[in-house]
Amino acid sequence: MKKKLFMLLATILPAFFLFTGVKADDTIDIAFDSTYAPFEFKDSDQVYKGLDVDIINEVANRSGWKTNQTFPGFDAAVNAVQSGQADALMAGTTITPARKKVFTFSDPYFDTKIVVATRKSDTVSKYKELSGKTVGVKNGTAAQAFLDEHKEKYGYSVKTFDTGDTMYNSLSAGAVDAVMDDEAVIQYAIQQNQDLAINMAGEAIGSFGFSVKKGSKYEYLVKDFNKALAAMKEDGTYDKIMKKWLGSAVTESATKTGYGSALSLSGDAIAKATPVKAAYVVASDSSFAPFEFQDESGKYVGIDMELLKAIAEEQGFTITIQNPGFDAALNAVQAGQADAVIAGMSVTEERQKIFDFSDSYYTSNILLAVKKNSKITSYEDLKGLTVGAKNGTASYAFFEKNKEKYGYNLKPFDEASSMYDSLNSGSIDALMDDEAVLRYAIQQGRNFDTPLAGEKSGEYGFAVKKGSNPELIQMFNNGLAALVKSGKYDEILNKYFNDSSDAGSSSKSSSTVDESTILGLLKNNHGQLLSGLGITVGLALLSFAIAIVIGVIFGMFAVSPFKSLRVISSVFVDVVRGVPLMIVAAFIFWGIPNLIESMTGNQSPINDFVAGTIALSLNSGAYIAEIVRGGIQAVPAGQMEASRSLGISYNTTMRKIILPQAAKLMLPNFINQFVITLKDTTIISAIGLVELFQAGKIIIARNYQSFRMYAILAIIYLVVITLLTRLARKLEKGGK
Repeated sequence: MKKKLFMLLATILPAFFLFTGVKADDTIDIAFDSTYAPFEFKDSDQVYKGLDVDIINEVANRSGWKTNQTFPGFDAAVNAVQSGQADALMAGTTITPARKKVFTFSDPYFDTKIVVATRKSDTVSKYKELSGKTVGVKNGTAAQAFLDEHKEKYGYSVKTFDTGDTMYNSLSAGAVDAVMDDEAVIQYAIQQNQDLAINMAGEAIGSFGFSVKKGSKYEYLVKDFNKALAAMKEDGTYDKIMKKWLGSAVTESATKTGYGSALSLSGDAIAKATPVKAAYVVASDSSFAPFEFQDESGKYVGIDMELLKAIAEEQGFTITIQNPGFDAALNAVQAGQADAVIAGMSVTEERQKIFDFSDSYYTSNILLAVKKNSKITSYEDLKGLTVGAKNGTASYAFFEKNKEKYGYNLKPFDEASSMYDSLNSGSIDALMDDEAVLRYAIQQGRNFDTPLAGEKSGEYGFAVKKGSNPELIQMFNNGLAALVKSGKYDEILNKYFNDSSDAGSSSKSSSTVDESTILGLLKNNHGQLLSGLGITVGLALLSFAIAIVIGVIFGMFAVSPFKSLRVISSVFVDVVRGVPLMIVAAFIFWGIPNLIESMTGNQSPINDFVAGTIALSLNSGAYIAEIVRGGIQAVPAGQMEASRSLGISYNTTMRKIILPQAAKLMLPNFINQFVITLKDTTIISAIGLVELFQAGKIIIARNYQSFRMYAILAIIYLVVITLLTRLARKLEKGGK
């Protein structure tokens, strides 16, 4: 009886512990990312460490957890928790509404920004500068959601990566032009002397959280985490961990520049002068972005326009603005047709003889611009060439002063747009303009380079005809002082120089389709899946066609009567088959460009589709070579001997007798190899090519519907491979 009771208890107790949420083994399995410094990474001592690891260790110590920590990578960690292979996730996971449907999150332990980074030599300061470029991003991150939402607006393409190291290797190799990642991660990489630079403000995208599978028996871990985190913040332990890994690299830095602090002001921010006229006419330039230019609606906007209107409103006088162009504006004031001019006009001694100027509202440099890839790298290179500058500007004065020294021809222009068009068309070889204007023009898509440092050109001022309208100068100075004091001045300049707010910070999906069903997944993502399928099939067909050529050549070499050809074939087959396909693809895509750059100093990035085609072609070609060799050797040797004894040449015998028989023997193996090649396209996703498998992973990263999505992918592969296999078999039968 006791024995039966013992056996009954032995059966019931494990089930009791299982269903009541108490583990017989109290070890908690926590999955982390693998390459996400400073949150988790393997150090030189081969031990995983980082901010996330320290936080978990401290929480575990305070909560009495016994943990088993694994570092499979972000996607694998997420899948491990979903499948029950791990109990909790700590991988710099951004808390989003979509993820909350799948996971239960803790209180946020880190507020994060995402930011664009480039190599130090490739400055990008606005999203518009990414037009026509490729931006890399880790799959399934908030950065990916942000880039996908705005890629049509700014004209860049997005390449996804499974790990940060492959993404940054691609940036180093020139395979991508920029990357977007968490600001803390990039700042940490910069601290480690990586060739990275951040030249634009980040996007606040949310907070990181510790999480468990929603509805699982491990939700109590979240409560423990929250309790320990609150205590850590209260006693200073949290701050020590942050300082240890982030230091001063990620602080709440100002994303705007305080331009007003650099001005020397004489105006009284409180006082207001008395207008003499009911309305003042102010003349300005017509195309001097970002100071004055027409927007898409035809309205004149820009720094000068906004400053003038804000000052007029603050001081209480009325203005009418005209935009005839720079020279015409100056002439209008001199002729009394306008009361004042604001046109990005530099204050010079010559002009002070004709105009009375306000306090300077902007300090400027002038900069030389040439067409991109021009060989002009110094003023000496301008000898015998034609340069352009706007008439009456500091740029024109600089060119005029130095033209005999450098031997160029100077061509004046009345406005900037025609001058820029002249450089673009090649009618002039270089131009000079205000640095802010040039930088802005390049941001808007002008294909120019600025090979030289700027020349100090002075300061911009608002001006009236000398001796006239002194109250207007006083009102401008007072208003400028008031705008600087209130911060409005900095707000205006930052809007045109540093603001990235037009990009928005929302990354919410606009989809309203329920993706929790297979039908919903297909309805909402069929375009993405079809695009990936097209790349998969195209990649497989093209690479297999090339592989057949390679395989036949080396297969023929393998049975050649010449030993040297047999050796060449043997070496090719052994080398290619001896190196994993993923490594071959990575070497072609990342290794070769870096090798070329180290030898020549010039980047030669390889397209991901081309790299994938080469890798698959070489890999399949090596196997086809063995198929060809085996097929030829399967034909009885006596047929070759009989043919040669009849005086038929080796080449004719091979072409007319041996190969036709061998082809029939090889065809089934060719079909099998094509199926293998089609499947191997999934491996090429490692270099970022968005074929069918990668397209599916991108969708999963957004909605976490891994089971349904992988089921859809499996069915698509099954249908495609079955159809292609049957087609090949029909061709095989037709050839018999």
